[in-house]
Amino acid sequence: MDTELKGKTALVTGASSGLGVDFARQLAQHGMDVILVARRLDLLQSVAEQIERDFNVSAWAIPADLADSQVRQELYQHIHAEGRQVDVLVNNAGFGVYGNFVDVPWEREQQMLELDIIAMAHLTKLFIKDMLQRNSGYILMVASIGAYQPSPTYASYSAAKAYVLNLGEALNFELRHSGVSVTVVSPGVTATEFLKVSGQEPTLYQRLMMMQSTDVVRIAIESMLKRKPSVVPGIFNALFTWGNRLISRRMSAQISYWFMTYR
Repeated sequence: MDTELKGKTALVTGASSGLGVDFARQLAQHGMDVILVARRLDLLQSVAEQIERDFNVSAWAIPADLADSQVRQELYQHIHAEGRQVDVLVNNAGFGVYGNFVDVPWEREQQMLELDIIAMAHLTKLFIKDMLQRNSGYILMVASIGAYQPSPTYASYSAAKAYVLNLGEALNFELRHSGVSVTVVSPGVTATEFLKVSGQEPTLYQRLMMMQSTDVVRIAIESMLKRKPSVVPGIFNALFTWGNRLISRRMSAQISYWFMTYR
C-alpha cells in the first residue's frame, strides 16, 4: 500500500467525523497528502492538524456544503487552480434519515438524496475524467448493506445506497481496461455518528453487530487497491447480504424491519 499511494493525494468528503476521519488518517498513514471536505470547518481544521502532526503529510481543510451543485463545481475548480491532482476520491459524505417514509419531512429527505446520490455522482463525474487522462486513479464509494435489500424505516436511504452500489459496480466494469477503478464499500452498523444524525436509538441488532470505523476503512482501502468492484466488511454482514438472494423480497423487507425496530 505504501508504494501504491505514497506521495499522491486523496480527496475525502465527509471528513470531519466518523468514517471520513478514518479514511483520511489511514490514507495519510501510508504517505498520501489529503484534502478534507465537509461543512464544519472547526472540526476539519482539527483533523487536518492532527494528520499533519501524526503522519508528516499535507492536509488541506476545505469547508463546503456538497449538497449545493455550484459548490461542488467550485471545489473542483479550486483544487485545479491550486495545481493539485486527486489520485484517490473517497465519496464518503452522506447521512440517513430514520422513520416511516410518510413521516419524514420532504426537506430533510431531499437534502439526504441530494448528498447521498447527486453529490456523489457529480463529484465522480468531475474527477474521473482527469484520472482517465492520466490512466491512473481510484474512486471509493460508501454505500451500505441497506443497498442489498428493501429497508423499512430507512426506505429512501437504502434506495439511495442501492444507486451508489449499482453505479459503482457498473463504472468499475466500464473502466476495466483502464488504470482507473471504482470500488463500493457497503458497511453494516458502524461506530460513527450515523444513528445520532438519523434520529434512531440503537436496536438490539445494531448494538450486537456494531463494527469499528477503523476496521471498515481498512477493509475498504485494501479492496480499493485490489480494484474490487465492491466489498461488504464483516462476516455477518457479508453472509446476510449473500443470503438475501435466497429469500423473497418481502421476507427480506420483514427481516430488515425487525433488525431496525426490535430493541
